[in-house]
Amino acid sequence: MASRPLRVKLPSHAGGPLLIYTTIAAAPLKEYDACVVGSGPAGIVFALEMARFGKRTLVLESGGLRPDRQQVSLSDALLIDPSRHDDMAIAVSRQLGGTSNLWGGRCQPYDPIDFRTRPGVDAQWPFALSELEPFYSIACRYLSAGSPVFKEDEVDQLASSAFDVRLERFSNRPAIQKAFWRELSSSPLIDIRLNSTVTSIGYLEGVVADVTVRDPSGIETIVPVKRLVLASGGLESTRQLLVLQRKYPGLFGGPDGPLGKYYMGHIIGEISDIVFNDRKVAEKFDFFLDGNGSYARRRFIPSDNTQMADNLLNVSFWPVVPPVADARHGSATLSAVCLALGFAPLGRLLVADAIRKRHIPESIDWWSHIRNVVLGLPEALAYIPRFFYHRYFSSMRLPGFFIQNAAKRYGLSYHSEHSPASESRVWLSDEVDRYAMPKLAIDLRFFRKDAEALLRAHDRLNQWLLDTRIGRLEYRQPLAASLDAILAQASHGTHQIGTARMGTDRRNSIVDKNLATFDCLNLYVASSAVFPTSGQCNPTLTIAALSARLAQKLACD
Repeated sequence: MASRPLRVKLPSHAGGPLLIYTTIAAAPLKEYDACVVGSGPAGIVFALEMARFGKRTLVLESGGLRPDRQQVSLSDALLIDPSRHDDMAIAVSRQLGGTSNLWGGRCQPYDPIDFRTRPGVDAQWPFALSELEPFYSIACRYLSAGSPVFKEDEVDQLASSAFDVRLERFSNRPAIQKAFWRELSSSPLIDIRLNSTVTSIGYLEGVVADVTVRDPSGIETIVPVKRLVLASGGLESTRQLLVLQRKYPGLFGGPDGPLGKYYMGHIIGEISDIVFNDRKVAEKFDFFLDGNGSYARRRFIPSDNTQMADNLLNVSFWPVVPPVADARHGSATLSAVCLALGFAPLGRLLVADAIRKRHIPESIDWWSHIRNVVLGLPEALAYIPRFFYHRYFSSMRLPGFFIQNAAKRYGLSYHSEHSPASESRVWLSDEVDRYAMPKLAIDLRFFRKDAEALLRAHDRLNQWLLDTRIGRLEYRQPLAASLDAILAQASHGTHQIGTARMGTDRRNSIVDKNLATFDCLNLYVASSAVFPTSGQCNPTLTIAALSARLAQKLACD
């Protein structure tokens, strides 16, 4: 007799108890229209959208309801240069909801220029942005990010032919499984199995026939599949394809083909401060509610004309508070934030751990921060309760903090495109995990030409700020040292782009425009690994849009 599903008590705000099976063998399997590996934004959006069209999906999640050290260790990898890549514990999440549990909630669509042929970017999307745009509204709904409004008329006076001012939106409930408890628990068309790790893909005469699933006790179950969707994140999806290729070396272009190559993230950091001339203009770059269902924030982006004329990569800039770890800022509120982030169990509740670690270096003068808080206690006591209310209790979640100052001086954060290059790659190492699956070796590389383009973008932004009398940039190091400063900060690992990229030719890509692998037409990849380029934006919204697009295609076939 099949065991009863586990009844899990969820937080009161989550909409009631969730009925879910804790292993693949806990209940009989049914016939499914698709099997999706992974329960992060890609997997859950796919399953929900399939259910909306009356199709049944089996969701296989390697982790449980909460993080488990043993399951998390299955993502361990060999980092060729650990200073260039985030630790896998903060880059991958094996639990229900996947990396949405680590996500900061930023939502932006790809830009029109990302779909154009550009010098210095050796990749091309196989369809126009217009094919993806209808699915961004669906993605915003699933990601609880309000309406898909990313431009506004109010700040047109700030924009010009040289730079645009655009919006990014933020999720009100980044952990997608919490946002959709009711749907996931009540739909008879969504069957979620936790602690179910796919260790092998059964390939037969050009199609996937089944997958082998292992639970933590070592029990293996072979699951027949009609269609298989790999939605387990950019790196893990690529790892599963590499394991299949090792068994069948002719697949995916062979060992010298594109699989695992062109690994990208984003180039992020700060090398300058922005000083505004008018406090009212500075205020426009705080988080704000625009009437479209979630918080938004404005960013500077070079116009398409500027990018093409100056051979720039796509990049966005926005003002941020001074470095919170530097107690010389003298702010009681910023020091209170630093103390909170420095206490890891609390800091992880405030921001994604990858973001927390970027704000908190190893050596901090904690006593100076305590002094700031004591001397400015009224300021901190006035700010902190408001922040916590809007962050944790308001229906529209405040995504972060931006504290204005009389000097109108702020750090200038950048989030720049990382160009594709075959030498930046991942492959299967000789080490294996406890399920005998080969671990990934990861060699994420950043290039001087990308840093040069980013430095040119800073120069163009500074000139534009001066021309428009909005303000100016002040570099934190001599200009001659700025290129090295960009490269010294270059490190990523959470966006995992390009290693199974889409295209029109199997010789230089893995999947077609519909996310089907060229060599196995019932095997699909729904992750950032399929993106040919990285653009300037966080990939989550586009991952969700592509997953919804794939679900609609499969449901209507």
